[in-house]
Amino acid sequence: MTKLIRFLKPFKISVAVVLLLVFAQTFSELYLPTLMADIVDTGIVNGNIPYIINTGGFMLLIAAAGTLCSIGASFLASKTAAGLGRLLRSKVFSRVEDFSLQEFNQMGTATLITRTTNDINQIQTVTFMILRMMVSAPIMCLGGIFMAVSMDRPLSLLLLIAVPLIVLLVTFIMRHAIPLFKLMQIKLDRLNLVLRENLTGIRVIRAFNRISRERERFTAANRDLTDNAIRVNKLMAAMMPGMMLVMNFTIIAIIWFGSIRIDGGGMQVGSLMAFIQYATMILLSLVMMSMMFIMLPRAAASAVRINEILDIIPGIKDPDRVKQPDSDKGCLEFKDVSFSFPGAEQPALSNISFTARPGETTAIIGGTGSGKTTLINLIPRFYDVSQGAVLIDGVDVREMSQESLRSKIGLVPQTAVLFSGSITENIRFGQEDASPDEVYAAAQTAQALEFITGMKNGFDSFIEQGGTNVSGGQKQRLSIARAIVRRPDIYIFDDSFSALDFKTDARLRAALKEETRESTVLIIAQRVSTIMEADQIIVLEDGQIVGKGSHEELLESCEVYREIVYLQLSEEELA
Repeated sequence: MTKLIRFLKPFKISVAVVLLLVFAQTFSELYLPTLMADIVDTGIVNGNIPYIINTGGFMLLIAAAGTLCSIGASFLASKTAAGLGRLLRSKVFSRVEDFSLQEFNQMGTATLITRTTNDINQIQTVTFMILRMMVSAPIMCLGGIFMAVSMDRPLSLLLLIAVPLIVLLVTFIMRHAIPLFKLMQIKLDRLNLVLRENLTGIRVIRAFNRISRERERFTAANRDLTDNAIRVNKLMAAMMPGMMLVMNFTIIAIIWFGSIRIDGGGMQVGSLMAFIQYATMILLSLVMMSMMFIMLPRAAASAVRINEILDIIPGIKDPDRVKQPDSDKGCLEFKDVSFSFPGAEQPALSNISFTARPGETTAIIGGTGSGKTTLINLIPRFYDVSQGAVLIDGVDVREMSQESLRSKIGLVPQTAVLFSGSITENIRFGQEDASPDEVYAAAQTAQALEFITGMKNGFDSFIEQGGTNVSGGQKQRLSIARAIVRRPDIYIFDDSFSALDFKTDARLRAALKEETRESTVLIIAQRVSTIMEADQIIVLEDGQIVGKGSHEELLESCEVYREIVYLQLSEEELA
């Protein structure tokens, strides 16, 4: 929690003003019972009307000032808490944006969402309560005790019984409630995970008729969270009646013994009324502090979870001294590259060496799990190599800034990802300042123009989140158009033609050949027909290169490639 306090530094003026206003409000509340006692004992008892009017008017001014201070403190405290929440969300989002795929896999999407929303909301709520209650409650408690003792020392001995009782009650509840509050966030993570899997995998769930099973999974996670929340709320519900019971018996005792002292002439009526108010203030301040002590552990658990994100140092970061290639040709070279996932027994890639030159198409083919996608993920530094080096125009990608490196690359991922917005906005995601003509040309090259113009609003047609209102082939073509409009030095197509029919595939590859004639092109494909005309074909098996050359050369020299070809093509097609 203390680590997050540093984020209040930009709000130090607001915090200082809130504290001043809270002090002023608390002191006004402590002073009002004394004025009331003076009015009763001096004004009403003696019939001194001018004294009642003057003191009453001053009392109204103090009350008005306290009210204004309370309003101002609440406004600034809420503004400061909201500003802190906004700052934390921005910091967490920025840090998550810097994560490599390894850190994403380590944390998990569900918990990142929970930490960015629910956990930060906990911190925001407690910040407001700290500024408003954590400061005023101790002052009110200590000030109330001082004023009560100054009013009547013998009667204040009753507080020595009431205060320890409340402290014992709060301590008992805290010992049982704090562990349950810490469990709340973990169980909420689990619920979010199950919900997210159900929402993203709804088609698979329905296709395999697993709706009832998934409903049971969600019900179990929901019931687990609910049971935990009920246990916590039962403890919280028991706290308030217990405290009110102690408070009410304390006030009864004060009135009982206070009336005896008044009867004996040791105390006046106004002083007894003021003493009751001070006793109420003391006990209420203890209630407020107990609420804070119960909320703080939950906020502390959230703070730990937020700090876990902020304390993660991304494994992939820009070097201290950035190098830039002498040329912008886009020549790509893998030099004895090996890569292993953390904790893996076997390397995903071993001793990978090849060169992909501008104006040439390099294709990568291999069985499932052979390391094709892992290989191309090393180029934009989604992962860093374990051994060897990936070079672009002679410069190691680890010595380049990530921004300049990725500006040279146009990537079409294996799973087409679209964002909510218009078709134009999705294509311009590749190049923000692309002109309408460039967007049109990119869509034309990607063979997307036909279905775009067939839509009601053309390029202004809205794409739903995840591209759910377009087909798989249409999503792939829009993803390709997004890469083309970037005009990169290196094009990477990760199995980007699998959802296209053969006719569209052939037209697209012909258009791309003209569009990318001066760029380096890498194609990962499962279909041999897509890569037969590539200048260089690399065959992967178990993370190693088992063949490299043209289609004709590999048919002669690579048994793995021959097996793939004979499984996919007929003798007429081979001829």
